[in-house]
Amino acid sequence: MAQDILIDIIDTDWEKTVERNEKPVFVMFYSPSCPHCISIMPSVEELTRDFGTEVIFVKLNLLQYDYIGERYGVMSTPSFFFFCGGKPVQIRVGAVFPPMLKKMVEEMVTRGEECRLASSEWKYEITGYG
Repeated sequence: MAQDILIDIIDTDWEKTVERNEKPVFVMFYSPSCPHCISIMPSVEELTRDFGTEVIFVKLNLLQYDYIGERYGVMSTPSFFFFCGGKPVQIRVGAVFPPMLKKMVEEMVTRGEECRLASSEWKYEITGYG
């Protein structure tokens, strides 16, 4: 089943959706007042429609869940993370040119299985996420 909308994730779903998902996960860390976040959102939504069968696409509001961003060293918005096997494997920060984001997703779709198989599983529970 294809994902056709960009999911606005909450902290209680973070671990299950991002860190324990077998599929590659594209995360956009954003804030509602960030002008670059607003301008790039349509491009990210288009990627969601185009690649939603192979990749899970989520966005996380850093104003609400800043402690999740702190865990991954997110210092500005927008920040784009690609998770594979529960670990961030590619990162882009700032006003990224939309074709660069598309290339990032295409590479992960092409190499996603290889990446997943090479990633070791995280076998601990994380407290504080719900």
